[in-house]
Amino acid sequence: MWWVTLGGFLVLLVPADTDTKLWHMEEFSIKLIHPANPVPVSPPPVPSVLWKIYNQRMGSKAPKKNQELCFMKELNVPGNIIRVFPDQGEFAPWSPEQPSNLCLQKIISFNLQVMEKEEQLTMGQLELRFNQNSYYGGTFDLQLYMLRILSPQDIRRKMSSKKLLAAQTFRLLHKTLYFNLTNVCRIWRDRTKNLGLLLEIFTRREDTLAECRGIQTFLSSSLMTVTLNPLQCKKPRPRRSHGTLPLMASNICKKKRLYIDFKVIGWQNWVIAPRGYLANYCHGECPYPLTLILRGSNHAVLQTLAHLFSPEDVPQPCCVPVKMAPISMLFYDNNDNVVLRHFDNMAIDECGCR
Repeated sequence: MWWVTLGGFLVLLVPADTDTKLWHMEEFSIKLIHPANPVPVSPPPVPSVLWKIYNQRMGSKAPKKNQELCFMKELNVPGNIIRVFPDQGEFAPWSPEQPSNLCLQKIISFNLQVMEKEEQLTMGQLELRFNQNSYYGGTFDLQLYMLRILSPQDIRRKMSSKKLLAAQTFRLLHKTLYFNLTNVCRIWRDRTKNLGLLLEIFTRREDTLAECRGIQTFLSSSLMTVTLNPLQCKKPRPRRSHGTLPLMASNICKKKRLYIDFKVIGWQNWVIAPRGYLANYCHGECPYPLTLILRGSNHAVLQTLAHLFSPEDVPQPCCVPVKMAPISMLFYDNNDNVVLRHFDNMAIDECGCR
């Protein structure tokens, strides 16, 4: 029986009965005892860009080695965590005081408080999607503002409470528009400054005004961010190759196969992909003399000698992981945001004596 920490959760590994079929690879079952698994209330669909990046990272069944854990080459920015935030804002009701050619006015709002303090934001991108029923053939003008709090000095200077971020003309041809909000998102890390965005869309022809007000039915928006947690970006030390391992006795320290099925441990409600992965585990003895194939440290070599002369007082070194591999996971967080995160040290490649 072993207690282990997996992705921040405490997990119990226990030997399984011979007829247990929880693990298809080995004779172990796994029981989750963490009580606070997030269960999405209304999970949003996974954006195609996250599926694309995930599939590139985890295209094979086995975890890929030598991945750039701290650089998103697909987006060409540093980072190891991608989040997609749904819009929590609302449309402003129409009123006679509004400009006659105003199609819609919407407050766009995102909650970024799930980001940890250590994370460095390297990318923020707003996506505005006009669904397939939104074709009207007309030309529209878009204005995007950042809302901000004014100080008394700003008010005396008659400064505006909104800052223009983008202005462009477009046609509703099942269009998707993207806006770089990296600097805005960095400001929003201070929650007191996160008042959201103001989106306004105008028509150039008043005879299409009745139709264009229906745009809000087909408009959806989301924010994709990339952050870098430098604490997870330590480069592994290069290890000397030991060549092909010869056949050894069954009780010698070595890697054994352990497949973790997320459905079995109760994570299927919030883990989107993968459904499981080959994690492996280390098991076996570290007897004297420690050879190169057992990858023993200098301390382990001396400990085996001490154990040889005083077995009752000094135990053998332990069989532990000495080389790990990362995996990528798609999941929902506690706020129903879709997250793609690369986790280091999730699968065991090699075992040794320490």
